[in-house]
Amino acid sequence: MRAFLVVFFFSASSLGNLLSVLFSDASFFPASLCPSSSLTTIPAKKRIVFIAGACSHGAGEHEHKAGCLLLAQRLNATMPTVDAVVYSDGWPSDPSAFTNAAAIVIYGDGGEGHLINKHLESVNALMKKGVGLACIHYAVEVPKGPVGNYFLDWIGGYFETFWSVNPVWTADYKTLPKHVITTGVQPFTINDEWYYHMRFRPNLDGVTPLLTTVPPASTLNRKDGPHENNPAVRAEAGQPQHTAWCRERPNGGRGFGITGGHYHRVWADDNFRKLVLNAIAWVAKVDVPAGGVSSATPSKEEMGLNQCPH
Repeated sequence: MRAFLVVFFFSASSLGNLLSVLFSDASFFPASLCPSSSLTTIPAKKRIVFIAGACSHGAGEHEHKAGCLLLAQRLNATMPTVDAVVYSDGWPSDPSAFTNAAAIVIYGDGGEGHLINKHLESVNALMKKGVGLACIHYAVEVPKGPVGNYFLDWIGGYFETFWSVNPVWTADYKTLPKHVITTGVQPFTINDEWYYHMRFRPNLDGVTPLLTTVPPASTLNRKDGPHENNPAVRAEAGQPQHTAWCRERPNGGRGFGITGGHYHRVWADDNFRKLVLNAIAWVAKVDVPAGGVSSATPSKEEMGLNQCPH
């Protein structure tokens, strides 16, 4: 019996085409080698970039790094489709920080010293691509004018000096609207520095309020100032105010803002934390589970990690 050796020569492109045909059809392989009916592709993880501001307040206040690391850890631990990374103490110097980013989360001081002020055009380019943006506490305050106008577009609202106010008070959220971000979140009461009377898009166009309550009269006791009080906010005494909201931009990009988060202790509240985790997932276009993003209540020891030196 004669044996014949047949040798085939393929160009790289021909071999690639052949392999793509073979691997696209699972029936080509024996069932033992192909246990599923079709070959599946593992989707790339959604990259969420946290930017934590520097230390600026007393112990337990504006703990930006500690808060970002806690939130990122919870997302990575419970959301297999998420890759959350944290850049601390300022804007990332790594030029690849935002490569393939699905969302940006900013938790740092705002106003004239806001981290974003010197990066408006690069951030706007990302927003035009549909990247999500979430801003927590002081990060919702930006200067009125060009930056404020960007925020009206990107997330739907911002803290405007001599219009918005920043008292410390106990907010009672008795009811919550039905939205993906409120999934699994129960009504809650929490003491914090809750900004209110925010500057929103006209008639709340494209803006969905998420946390709404009536601030107590005591929040209006302070004298007038850029953050403290003003005639416009006093004229709305007793009226409901929105302290968290979201926006879906016409291009599909999403934004979220929440005014609480001054005190680090608020992250130990399961409902507060779930609302923010849900919102971060939502702006990144990650599917929020039926019960909301689950996360273990942090222990006292964990809450003490990564805080600013005092």
